[in-house]
Amino acid sequence: MADQYAQSGEAVRPPDVAAVSAHPSIPAIRWDDPPEGPVLVLLDQTRLPGEESELVCTDPPGLVQAIRTLAVRGAPLLGIAGAYGVALAAARGFDVDEAADALAGARPTAVNLAYGARRAQAAHRKAVAGGADRRQAAASVLAVARALHKEDAEASARMAVHGLALLDELMPGGGHRVLTHCNTGALVSGGEGTAFAVALAAHRKGRLRRLWVDETRPLLQGARLTAYEAARSGMPYTLLTDNAAGSLFAAGEVDAVLIGADRIAADGSVANKVGSYPLAVLARYHHVPFIVVAPVTTVDPDTPDGAAIEVEQRASHEVTEVTVPFVSAAGAEVGGGIPVAPLGTQAYNPAFDVTPPELVTAVVTEEGVVSPVTTEGLAELCARSRQVTIS
Repeated sequence: MADQYAQSGEAVRPPDVAAVSAHPSIPAIRWDDPPEGPVLVLLDQTRLPGEESELVCTDPPGLVQAIRTLAVRGAPLLGIAGAYGVALAAARGFDVDEAADALAGARPTAVNLAYGARRAQAAHRKAVAGGADRRQAAASVLAVARALHKEDAEASARMAVHGLALLDELMPGGGHRVLTHCNTGALVSGGEGTAFAVALAAHRKGRLRRLWVDETRPLLQGARLTAYEAARSGMPYTLLTDNAAGSLFAAGEVDAVLIGADRIAADGSVANKVGSYPLAVLARYHHVPFIVVAPVTTVDPDTPDGAAIEVEQRASHEVTEVTVPFVSAAGAEVGGGIPVAPLGTQAYNPAFDVTPPELVTAVVTEEGVVSPVTTEGLAELCARSRQVTIS
């Protein structure tokens, strides 16, 4: 493994009111083919918002490590990374099946990761069975990874259209005040994201009054990443601690909740960043729509219900310590964990929780909206998606 950092040379500063784009100035993921061999280049999300730095993965183990440390994260982007990771294995002469297995298991809750890795693996097997040599087989896998990347960008745009139409239907007249959790923008997608893309579409149409951003403890993906993207887009946003959301609902300041998903079971149960389920309960009590935005690939027909979803458990230190993102200060690197609990404290740290379908107002996908969220509705959506793909 020979990963390395390459700084962009451009410090991240709060943008002017007229911001340029939701996209980071460095792509979240890209394939590069320098003379010394192909690499996968990632925008290291653990260093945001202090610095935009690229992490260069030269082999599948390096990518697995980047996934586990959350340098690359977010359901759709993990699917893309999984496919590119298998392409990297094929191009560099690694065991493709071994690489696909390692990538698919790097984060067990995120179904898109396994989908991308297995889709690329299947392309490699098909090419080899057809008589392709190593270079030809690797080219076939890379083509599949690039196709998945493009498909996700297109899906993101369509989800934004469907999601904004749903918001306008539920709340005619605009002025939407939307609460979101974790990070669901361009940093997790080949396009402009999932739930964030809907809010961004509302902003561009002049119909977003306020984006409420949960800071999303313990790793602060909302504070570090969603606020970063909202600022770059010139969106009206306000950051809040997760436990302040109830006060917002009670004050009547939330018109809708928009979140993404890492896996949607066949019955409509939604696994998403921990803290999503309490928002769903609050939304139901206060009669506020709770909307999940995710590509069809996040729906897993092989997982029957929420109880069957494996929830990733992460290290205690993410809770017992506060990790400061990389920043440059007087020529020195500042970072590391700051203890906030007594030494030896054990912590309960699930990465996700599961929201039952009866608390979900709608699931928005690139193929349309499912509401109410039922087993039959999701099955019909998946069948329609397969027909579109085949045609």
